[in-house]
Amino acid sequence: MTRRVLITGGGSGIGRALARAFAEGGDAVTISGRRMEALRETDAGRGMECRVADVTDEASVAALFDAPFDVVIANAGGGVAGRLRNITLADWNRTLAVNLTGTFLTFRAALEGMGGGGRLIAMASTASLKGGPTIAAYAAAKHGVLGLVRSVALEVAQRGITCNAICPGFVDTPLAEAAVQAVQGRHGLDRDAALARVVEGNPMARLVTPAEVVAAARFLASPEAAMVNGHALSVSGGEI
Repeated sequence: MTRRVLITGGGSGIGRALARAFAEGGDAVTISGRRMEALRETDAGRGMECRVADVTDEASVAALFDAPFDVVIANAGGGVAGRLRNITLADWNRTLAVNLTGTFLTFRAALEGMGGGGRLIAMASTASLKGGPTIAAYAAAKHGVLGLVRSVALEVAQRGITCNAICPGFVDTPLAEAAVQAVQGRHGLDRDAALARVVEGNPMARLVTPAEVVAAARFLASPEAAMVNGHALSVSGGEI
C-alpha cells in the first residue's frame, strides 16, 4: 500500500531532500510551505502535491489534513542568531511560533486521522540537546520540540504510532551557507576559515549532508522502527 507522507517546510533545504527521497521511494508525498514557486521547484515533475500553508496558523495547518497521512514530518523551522540582550520580543515570539507552535499544530492535526503504524517525526536540532551563546531563542524552541515529542510519544504508543525527533548538526543547505557568510562578514575570514569555525563543534569537522538526515528519517518512518519511540536521533558526527 502506498503511504501518504506530509512534509512541512518542503520548499528548500532538508525539506526538499526529504520530499524527493520519499517520492522517489514510491510514497505519495504532500509538501507544504509559504511559497508555491519553491514547492514546485522541489517537486520538479515528481508528482508531489504542493500546498501553501503557514505552520504558525491553526486554520492553515488544519486545512492540510483533509485526508489522513501515514507519515508526518514537521520540518518547517528557522530562527534568529544573536546574544540574548539583542533579541527582541518579536524575534523570540516568531522563533517559538515557527519551531514549537508549528510542530504542535502539525502533530495535533495529524493525530485526528492517523491510524496504527503512523509516524510523527519532528526535525529538531542539536540545539534541542544543548545550548549556545547566540541561539537562545532557537535553542529554547527546539528544546520545547523535544519535550513535545517525548510527551506525544507516550500518548500515542498504545495506538501503534511513534513520535520521534531528528537532531542534526549543521546541514549543508542554504541556511548553513548563510551562517558561513555571516561568520565571514563578522570576523573578516575567507570562506574555508569561516566554514571551519561553523563546523568546529562537529568532531568530523564537516557539514552533515542532507542525505544523511534523509536516511535517519526514512528509518524512523519504516516498519522496522516500530519500537523506536520518543527518541532524539542525533545526526551530528558525535557532537552530541
